Amino acid sequence: MTRENLADASDTLESAADETSDDDAAERLTSLADQLDSLATRDRDPDHGRLARIENALNDLEDSDVTEQVESAHESVVAFRETVEGV
Repeated sequence: MTRENLADASDTLESAADETSDDDAAERLTSLADQLDSLATRDRDPDHGRLARIENALNDLEDSDVTEQVESAHESVVAFRETVEGV
């Protein structure tokens, strides 16, 4: 199963972190990007709970000055999550 969606979300969030003027948001975006990059490259797929927590964090950031990038990353996470078995 491909994890390109997670890698894309990570790249998008890295870019958003660079573009935002909010230092707190930049730190959160960088952290989420790092988590998604790790999930995209590890041996097994993340579970729904982990992906849900990431989605919740992205929801919190959607009202920032980089809303479009956050929404795009969120869509990528949702697209990947639809391929994960369970729940």
